[in-house]
Amino acid sequence: MLGALIPLFDSKTQVKAYSIFAQKYNSYMNPSILGTGSLDGSGSVLGIDIVESMGLETVADDKNVFVEVNNVSIFSNIDEQFTDSHEKLVLLFDHNVTPTDMYVNRLKELKASGYKLAIRKLQVKQFEEYKSILSLVDFVLLDHKKIDITKAKIYFQKVYPNVSLVAVNVNTQEDYDALTQDGGYNLYEGKFFRIPVVNAKEDISPMKATYVELLNIVNDPDFDLDKAAAVIEHDTALVISLLAMVNRMTVNSGISTVGHAAAMLGQKELKRWINTAVTKELCSDKPGEITRVSLIRARFAELIAPTFGLSASSSELFLMGLFSVIDAMLDKPMKEALEMVKVSKDIANALVEGTGKYAPVLEFMNAYGDANWSEVSRQLILVNGKDSDIYEAYTSALSWFRDLFYGKEK
Repeated sequence: MLGALIPLFDSKTQVKAYSIFAQKYNSYMNPSILGTGSLDGSGSVLGIDIVESMGLETVADDKNVFVEVNNVSIFSNIDEQFTDSHEKLVLLFDHNVTPTDMYVNRLKELKASGYKLAIRKLQVKQFEEYKSILSLVDFVLLDHKKIDITKAKIYFQKVYPNVSLVAVNVNTQEDYDALTQDGGYNLYEGKFFRIPVVNAKEDISPMKATYVELLNIVNDPDFDLDKAAAVIEHDTALVISLLAMVNRMTVNSGISTVGHAAAMLGQKELKRWINTAVTKELCSDKPGEITRVSLIRARFAELIAPTFGLSASSSELFLMGLFSVIDAMLDKPMKEALEMVKVSKDIANALVEGTGKYAPVLEFMNAYGDANWSEVSRQLILVNGKDSDIYEAYTSALSWFRDLFYGKEK
């Protein structure tokens, strides 16, 4: 099993939903599924399996979740598979669910049960043919590069006023800005939020400069605890966060000074906490998903280190994952951003040049984050990796992020 979350944003770069894209088997180890992929999961919906095993809160923080169904799995007993609130689940299908009585009646049943419906990969010329399905769906996913949204907006507002339009493949900030200005779409999916703003001002803010200074202190091979504590003391948010965390860890300790808290944690744990806490602060003026992506990547990279024969470098891989979107955090090209932050040559080579011993891990994480399952499968073959290990690492990273920011599940 492989599964990844793809965020959907509104016009204010707030995440409103996640899509779960899943694959049951490694396509290179099981080449037959390339020809029968549409039948994969005919007995169950893989995305629902993921939600059920992890809990809706861990997967999507109680937001709507889009899960793929195909022309076979749409007839499975979804009610038995999904035990959470039906209105949180959006069943996503494509044009292979055709406007015939069999499918239309099934969609009506699902709609009556409280599920939301979404369709993708529908061409403009098919709109009229699929009107019996379009009248039932809540979302229509459109490739913004292949459609005139001005005309589409008029059409949908007139014929299907309750349908929300979702722009997919929005891969640059310029495209996102233009589309939100036009106002035809309700949600947006793509890589745009991970791309640095190319026309950003040259200098970073004084506050971000302080955070970069702190990163440089703790990522020195043998950093000074007192020096780190002195920088932390100048930022109220970091002070509160550090004292709260240490006091939770040491019940009834009553730790009240940054220096004492730093000493209690020690170098290794303080370094890990600062890297995660500072990343959150660096992203304070960015879409919240940047923080989530950065930290999940960090933990994911750390956990898959053994798969790539890099167990001894797991801490380094944590940093590589953490800084894999630092260009977007600082609105700088990756090379310039890393020149401001002290990282090892191996991390820099991977992030800037795509070379060195960590590059395969970064390449793998990028493919996994984009749910590029054919590439993920290919790379797993090269390292003799197991789908189950990767899936466990990814879901563990999601749980770790939840615990880090929202506390452990009760």
